[in-house]
Amino acid sequence: MSGAFWEADPGELLRVREGFALGDVDPAATPGTSGGKKDGIAELARAAQELRGLQEKLFAQSRLGAPDRLLVVLQAMDAAGKGGIVNHVFSLVEPYGLRLTAFKAPTAEERAHDFLWRVERRLPGPGVIGVFDRSHYEDVLIQRVRGLAPPEEIERRYGAIVDFERRFVEDGGRIVKIMLHISPEEQAERLLSRLDDPEKHWKYNAGDVEERVHWAAYMEAFGAAIARSDAPSAPWFVVPANAKWYARAAVQRIAIGELQRIDPRWPDPGFDVAAEHARVEATLGLRWP
Repeated sequence: MSGAFWEADPGELLRVREGFALGDVDPAATPGTSGGKKDGIAELARAAQELRGLQEKLFAQSRLGAPDRLLVVLQAMDAAGKGGIVNHVFSLVEPYGLRLTAFKAPTAEERAHDFLWRVERRLPGPGVIGVFDRSHYEDVLIQRVRGLAPPEEIERRYGAIVDFERRFVEDGGRIVKIMLHISPEEQAERLLSRLDDPEKHWKYNAGDVEERVHWAAYMEAFGAAIARSDAPSAPWFVVPANAKWYARAAVQRIAIGELQRIDPRWPDPGFDVAAEHARVEATLGLRWP
């Protein structure tokens, strides 16, 4: 871990523990570092190669049958920075080892199946990092807040989610679930900035303003979902996200930490390297340096 920026591991500081209460988290805080925006941007660039190197090893070892894979679930209120996490953290890894899914409102086909059907189809395979921009948790967040499913169905879904994630882990996966936590004041500023910039008008959704009316209900729903589905094998992290630079660096470090726990290794090549040097030199008429 970079001691120059991180004074403590954000994966430990931001991990949900027993007795966790969402209301105790300050969205403007930057725990684990005394650095500022400039330092956070520098750390993000520095650690990008560390993340990329771990991802390449993960993908390489899967070619010989290793089952390991990582799923990063991003949940948040609108304008909290999920897209920025994707662009600034995960866009720098090799695309062949990344599977990004941005879940929108379910289609008619998806509504004809159980709510987990469309999610199971987008799980990462061996050697791949999967990133969910929103996820199966929408079905116990917006569905609960807006009364789109009865309470008994919401209750059933909590159990279904826990079983679903457990099966994924048993099959060789790892899951980290991240809530980007912003304040309503910060969200308002970001929504206004989208209106002030013609190049960001496409990001603006009038429905986001309507959802703000239910802010307290959403915080309650997030708290319930986290409490009901947090597990050692599928942990939740709540990342203060008013400062974009901090949220991006923290998510990057959390992902690196999980990959380090997987400890991917370069696979044995399965051939005599020296003999192959000689064969290539002889075949192509080259002199090996």
